Amino acid sequence: MSLYKRSIAMVLCSLLTGLPAIAQPAGNNQVAGQINALIPAATRNSQTAKLKEELNWNDLLKTEKTGRVRAGLKDGSILSVGSESELRIVQHDTVSQQTELEMDFGKVRSQVTKVTKTGGKFEVKTPNAVIGVIGTDFYTSFEANKTTVICYKGQVTVTPVGNAVAAGVAGSTSSAITVSAGQMVVVTSDVPPGSPSQTPSDVLEASLAATAVVAEATPHHHGHLVRNVLIGSGLAVGLGLGLYYGTRGGGNGTCKPGSPNCG
Repeated sequence: MSLYKRSIAMVLCSLLTGLPAIAQPAGNNQVAGQINALIPAATRNSQTAKLKEELNWNDLLKTEKTGRVRAGLKDGSILSVGSESELRIVQHDTVSQQTELEMDFGKVRSQVTKVTKTGGKFEVKTPNAVIGVIGTDFYTSFEANKTTVICYKGQVTVTPVGNAVAAGVAGSTSSAITVSAGQMVVVTSDVPPGSPSQTPSDVLEASLAATAVVAEATPHHHGHLVRNVLIGSGLAVGLGLGLYYGTRGGGNGTCKPGSPNCG
C-alpha cells in the first residue's frame, strides 16, 4: 500500500472512531430523577408521560390544561409542575450539586434539598429572570411577560434578565434581590419596580393549589374510587330499605299480624 493510501486510511479510521461521541453528546443520558405522580394529560419529550418513568438531563416536561406532574430528583428535591406548563431539566448533577431548570411558561413548585457543596447551585430560569436557592420551598410562574416568585420557606434570590425589573432594584436591572419566607416578588418590563411585599393569603393558597398533584388522581388509585362508590351505594340502599319497612309498620319499626300495613 502506498504512503498516500495509508494516510487516507488513517484519516478515515480516526473519523469513524469519533462518530459515537458526536452521536451521543456527554450528559444526554444522565439520569436526573423520575416521575412520581401525574394527572393526564402530560408529556415527556412530546411522548405521553408515564408513572415511574425515568427522567434524564435535558428532558422536557409539558402539561396540558388538565395535566400535572410531580417529579422526584436524585438529590431528594421535588418538582410539582402545574397545568399548562413547560419545564426543561437542563442539568441535575448530584456530585457537584449543580441543577438548572428552564421554564418558558406555566408554574412550578420547587422543594429543594439544601445545597452544601462549594460552587453548588439550584437555579430556575424564566425568559426574564433567574431564581437561585440554596435549599428552600418556593413557587415560580411565568405568563404574560411576568415572572412571579413566592417563597414558602427559607430564602430565594431573584435576578431580572434583560430590560426587566424586580422589586427593590430601581435603577439597577441586573441586581439580585432576596425574597424571604412569606414574601413574593414580580419581575416584569411592563410596570415600575416596587418593594418586596407580604404574600396575600388567597394568592398563597392559589399558588399551592395550582401545583398540587393529588396522588389519588393517578391511574393506579382508581380502584379506591370504585370501592368508595360501592360502599356509599350500599349504605344508601340499606338506609332506604330501613325507612321503607319502618313506615310500613306504622312508624315504630314493627308489623302487627293482620294489620293492613303489614307487608
